[in-house]
Amino acid sequence: MAAACVSWGLAGCVNQHPERATQGAGDKIVATSTALLDICDKLELDLAGIPRTSRDIPSRYQGVREVGTPMAPDVEVLASMRPSCIISPNTLIEDLRTKYAAIGAPCIFVNLRSVEGMYDSIDYLGRKFDRMTQAAGLRRAFESYLQDFNVGLAGKTPPRVLVLMGVPGSYLVATANSYAGSLVRLAGGRNVYDDTTEEFLEANTEDMQARDPDIIMRTAHALPDSVMAMFAEEFQTNDIWKHFRAVQDGVVYDLPYEMFGMSATFDYPAALEYLKGLLYPSEAA
Repeated sequence: MAAACVSWGLAGCVNQHPERATQGAGDKIVATSTALLDICDKLELDLAGIPRTSRDIPSRYQGVREVGTPMAPDVEVLASMRPSCIISPNTLIEDLRTKYAAIGAPCIFVNLRSVEGMYDSIDYLGRKFDRMTQAAGLRRAFESYLQDFNVGLAGKTPPRVLVLMGVPGSYLVATANSYAGSLVRLAGGRNVYDDTTEEFLEANTEDMQARDPDIIMRTAHALPDSVMAMFAEEFQTNDIWKHFRAVQDGVVYDLPYEMFGMSATFDYPAALEYLKGLLYPSEAA
């Protein structure tokens, strides 16, 4: 019988074997994204498989077997490893769940769509693999940082922000349910698309203009140089943008690609400090 997978949805994890609460000596845990490598490293979890990536990885996982790219793990390699658990981000659940089930692999899909979701996932993995002490320490550090970050923002009216996520040749609206959108909220802004359960929406410039954002922020899903050149051309050649108050006021910002990706990471403090400088210049460090 094929193994079932567990999904954490927008606010939790999906776990196939909730009764197991420790990492045994014979366990073969696989993490399929680079963001998950950092989480597993901070939880002091050993891994049998990691994604192929060009970025630096924690020294703990140097030499560990690669299982393909984060977007498309190699199912044949995974099947040959007979992993006891595969951990993947829940943004890919529709693509990967059936593939894992086909090889009978237990799996967990965790929420990395927001910083809070990441810490809820850390709490869950801490309980699942007997790393509750490590998870509790990470949460305390997060809550302490956020408390300090919010000093000075109480009582301020949140600027209303439109966030655009670009891919070469096109772009989407990043709602409050996206990672970039969640960062705007944590930094004290209000996403003008906070009235939907979707993560991204097809761009509709007339609707965007009607929501009258105070600030427009643009970021890239991939190939940032190409995407930012596309945004520059779009804003220069599409006449509707000159009617946006944010464009008239000169508050259109291109966000650094390395800070504002698709998945939550432990680099979020740098992103929040950067956003504070845009949202509340007088409060920036």
